[in-house]
Amino acid sequence: MADNSIKIFTGNSHPELAKLVARRIGLELGKVNVLKYSNQETSVTIGESVRDEDVFIIQSGCGEINDNLMELLIMINACKTASARRITAVIPCFPYARQDKKDKSRAPITAKLTANMLTVAGADHVITMDLHASQIQGFFNIPVDNLYCEPSMIKYIRTCIPEWTNAIIVSPDAGGAKRATSIADRLNLDFALIHKERKKANEVSRMVLVGDVRGKIAILVDDMADTCGTLGLAAKTLVENGAEKVYAIVAHGILSGKAIKVINESVIEKMVVTNTIPHDEKMSICPKIDIIDISATLGEAIRRTHNGESVSYLFSNVPE
Repeated sequence: MADNSIKIFTGNSHPELAKLVARRIGLELGKVNVLKYSNQETSVTIGESVRDEDVFIIQSGCGEINDNLMELLIMINACKTASARRITAVIPCFPYARQDKKDKSRAPITAKLTANMLTVAGADHVITMDLHASQIQGFFNIPVDNLYCEPSMIKYIRTCIPEWTNAIIVSPDAGGAKRATSIADRLNLDFALIHKERKKANEVSRMVLVGDVRGKIAILVDDMADTCGTLGLAAKTLVENGAEKVYAIVAHGILSGKAIKVINESVIEKMVVTNTIPHDEKMSICPKIDIIDISATLGEAIRRTHNGESVSYLFSNVPE
């Protein structure tokens, strides 16, 4: 057991999730005042002592991404200069995770830059969920725990999708095939894949289904849904190929741009997302959205990290 105590702080990106995580551990959130000056500078004041404490700062990469990232960096640095023993950045949705490789000439690898900034600010450890590419862990020179939403997704399928035994797990692109096959194997279900051809970023031109979905309930599984163009087209393709119903389960529901309009007009029964990103406003205008709460996984990861226990149990199990 550690001889110091846990302090949990949150910025303005997702205070609701931070409250759920703190409640799970049985703690109150630490006092911190994060505000903007009239010239748009971010100001952070830590409102209680963190000397020699185990500090966890929860801040997701969503909404005003750059402001929230800057808030996180300043909070980490404020705790470092206030003599915290260890600072863990808990980032449910990692910002700039899609800019993880040099896919064209002169393209920046911004995920690596983000990793460098977090390390320089003073983070000793990072906890995140479902990184877009798990190699991002290698961008850091500090320990990174990449937790998975997969156990929570499996639990949702078993408890909330009637006739799930007649389902087929579908990956909307080749990149997500590994995730989808893993879920299909654990549920003992069949697997199908959709191959998409893109003309330009965020725009899909044509989709080809590999696998048989006739008479089955199709469950689309992906790590991220942004404008939802891919999911909308994928659902249409599945119904055209004889699927009875289509559900979509996504780890990070960014749902930007025309996403809500696309979901409302699509054949998707339910758009299931986790609460790594806040969705309260979107749920009021899109009744198809359903939420999987992952605060228990994050809370348990924080507790185990503090006590020096292994977190690998969380890779395949949902904490009770």
